Amino acid sequence: MSNLFWLTDAQMARLDPFFPKSHGKPRVDDQRVLSGVIFINRNGLRFRDAPAAYGPHS
Repeated sequence: MSNLFWLTDAQMARLDPFFPKSHGKPRVDDQRVLSGVIFINRNGLRFRDAPAAYGPHS
């Protein structure tokens, strides 16, 4: 079983109004990135040390 943190679809639906609209360039997966930010804050990591499932650190 994975110990990664993922926001649910219901949680993301509540947060969607706070994300900027896409203009031209397609946006990254906001749910994946935000889940990664929460994971690293909870665990005291740098984004560079987060699991690859959350995307590249750059």
